[in-house]
Amino acid sequence: MKRYLESFIREDLSEKMIFLGGPRQVGKTSLSFHLLKGNEKHPSYLNWDNPKVRKTIVQGELPSGTGLLVLDEIHKYKGWRNLIKGFYDTHKTERQFLVTGSARLDYYRRGGDSLQGRYHYYRLHPFSFFELKSNLSKGDLKHLLEYGGFPEPFLKASHRHWKRWQKERLSRVIQEDLISLEQVREVSQIQLLMDALPERVGSPLSIHNLKEDLAVAFETAERWVSILENLYFCFRIQPYGVARLRTAKKEKKLYLWDWSQCEDFGKRFENLVASQLLKYCHFLEDTQGDKMELRFLRDVYQREIDFLVIKNRKIEFAVECKTGEKALSPHISYFSERLPISQFYQVHLGSKDVEIKKFRTRIIPFQKFCDFLKV
Repeated sequence: MKRYLESFIREDLSEKMIFLGGPRQVGKTSLSFHLLKGNEKHPSYLNWDNPKVRKTIVQGELPSGTGLLVLDEIHKYKGWRNLIKGFYDTHKTERQFLVTGSARLDYYRRGGDSLQGRYHYYRLHPFSFFELKSNLSKGDLKHLLEYGGFPEPFLKASHRHWKRWQKERLSRVIQEDLISLEQVREVSQIQLLMDALPERVGSPLSIHNLKEDLAVAFETAERWVSILENLYFCFRIQPYGVARLRTAKKEKKLYLWDWSQCEDFGKRFENLVASQLLKYCHFLEDTQGDKMELRFLRDVYQREIDFLVIKNRKIEFAVECKTGEKALSPHISYFSERLPISQFYQVHLGSKDVEIKKFRTRIIPFQKFCDFLKV
C-alpha cells in the first residue's frame, strides 16, 4: 500500500537528498521499492549490509543510469556522510538520492563533512488508524492494538506469527543495529533493559530505579536508554513546566515504538495514542517545517494530563486517555481553569462523543480523534 509520506518524499527528491529514518521493519525498504518501481534486485537499490554492495560503495562505484538511487543502512559506515556528500555533489544533476536507515540518521553522523542544506529528513512511523482507514474492517482497530502498527505482524494478524516476529526483530535490533553503531560491551544487560521497559510505559521513567535494577551507574543507565531511543526502540516525552502550579520538571515518560509489547491493556492504549501524537508531530515537522513538541502535564499532587501537543511554542491541544466511556476527568477540569489551553480531548475506545464547553473539552472516540489528526 502507498505510505503516507510517499508523495512528500517524491516531491522533495527533485530538489535535495532525502534521509528516511524509522524503526527496523517499519516499511522503509518497501517504500523505497515503491519509489523505484522495483524490488531488492533493482540495480539502484544498494544495501550496506550486503558485502558485495558494500565494497562497490566504498570504492565510489555507482550503478550506471539516471533517476533514483537508494542507499540503505549506509550510516553504519564510519565515513558515510563524506561519501554521500561526494556522490551527491558529483551526480545531483542526473540522480536523486534516498538514504534510509533503522536509526536516527541525524544523530549517527560518525564524523565527516556537514551535509547541511543538502537533505530533508523524514521519519516513517508504523501504521496508524487513519492511515489504514480506507482498508479497515470493523475489527482492525482491535488488531492494531493487539498486533501493533508494524506492517508484517499487523497484516498477518496471527498471534503465533507476532511472537516469532517480535523475537526476530529484537534480535536484529541488537545484532545488526546496536553492535554495529555503538561501542557497548554489556549487550546482555541492554537486552535485560529492553525486557524491562514495557512495564514502565506511561509512567515517569526513573533512571535511578533502572540503575538499581541493572546494577550499573546512573550515567550508564541513562546512556543505554538514549541508545534505544536513537535506534527507534522507545521514546520519551518531557514534562511541561508551570512554576505557579508546582508541576513536575524532571522525569520523562516512556513509550515504545511498538505498543503491542505492552501486556497491560490500558498502557497499550495510552502508548498507541502517544505514538499517534508523535506521528502527528513528526509529520508536521518533516513536511511543513513547524516546531512541534509532545509533552505531558503533571503536578506534585499527581494531577496529570497525559499529553500536550505544542506547535511553534504554543499549546495546540491537550489529550487525556481513557479505555472506557467515563465522565470527564477531574484533572481536565482542574487544569482547564488554570491554564489557557484552548482545547482538551478525552479519547476513549467507546462511542460517546460530547462537548463540554465549560472546560473546552470534547470526549471523543479514538477513531474520530484520528480523523482530526489526519495522519
